[in-house]
Amino acid sequence: MRTRRPAAAVLGLVAAVVALTGCRTSPDVAAYVGDGQVTVAELQAEVDQRLADPAIAGAAAGSEADYTRQVLTLLLRQQVYDAAAQRYDVEVTDTEVDDFVAQALAGQDPEALFAQAAAQGFTREDVLDSARHQLVRRELGTAAGEGGGLDEAALRARYEEVRGDLEQVELGYLAAPDQATADAVVAELTADPASYPAVAARFPGGITRPALQPVAVSDVPAPLVEGVAAAAPDSGFTVTVPDVPGVVVAFVGQRTTPSFEEVRGQLETEAASGAEEAGAALVDDVRADLGITVNPRYGALEDDVVQEADGGVVDLLDDDGTATDPAATGSGG
Repeated sequence: MRTRRPAAAVLGLVAAVVALTGCRTSPDVAAYVGDGQVTVAELQAEVDQRLADPAIAGAAAGSEADYTRQVLTLLLRQQVYDAAAQRYDVEVTDTEVDDFVAQALAGQDPEALFAQAAAQGFTREDVLDSARHQLVRRELGTAAGEGGGLDEAALRARYEEVRGDLEQVELGYLAAPDQATADAVVAELTADPASYPAVAARFPGGITRPALQPVAVSDVPAPLVEGVAAAAPDSGFTVTVPDVPGVVVAFVGQRTTPSFEEVRGQLETEAASGAEEAGAALVDDVRADLGITVNPRYGALEDDVVQEADGGVVDLLDDDGTATDPAATGSGG
């Protein structure tokens, strides 16, 4: 005959099993990431492999514990981004990474970049992974419909939206001692716009601009905005400005609007920035869902970085596997 255990005893047994299965404090594990883990042996192997590079060994000398935390941070970050890319079905190819790095370097020697990174304890692969993560954030944000889009049609649509703000005007100004002189200067410049540098040289110092210079219409000094807006090309006007001695003469040259191709890079940067910001939020969500738990021996994850624990970290997990100590889990960009 099978005896029935009291309900309280059964519940106690279940709680004990949950506690045992949820406990993630093995001394052989450096960190838990979702259902996976980074073992102490794996972490040490990564550290040893990196320290085989003399430049990296020099960067880590005297701060081995800090360097170990740095490597653990990179390993955890890699797993988070892999999980995010898998969840949202995003892929960034090696070719895309290489092209992105080349574009960022703008003709500079990549080996110089890698050498600089090694002096800070980072490998070539770390640099490429960082670039890959940036592209993953961009792809995540774009897939979520944020950032305005990076395709040709989206960029051209954005150009049409902002082209009015992109307008530039050639502008020069100087301070004449009185209204009569100011009026004479306006007449002289209107008759011969090319004479502006020579005319401006007669009124050195103060606010004088020595030559006509292109400036975005949106950046025209406030006291001149109304006059510039009304001025025809190659014409001038006068205005008195508080705290500026005499009378200000402003001369407006030609107005131009940069072409789409001229500002394409600027538009791409703007769109990419918005997409990456949205993508970073999605990465944060994935990190939080993974429930990363760092072995207190190494510290605690704070804002995506393994930091030295303050006074020791006790990692207690609730029955659902959630860390009760906020320092034991992390989120961030």
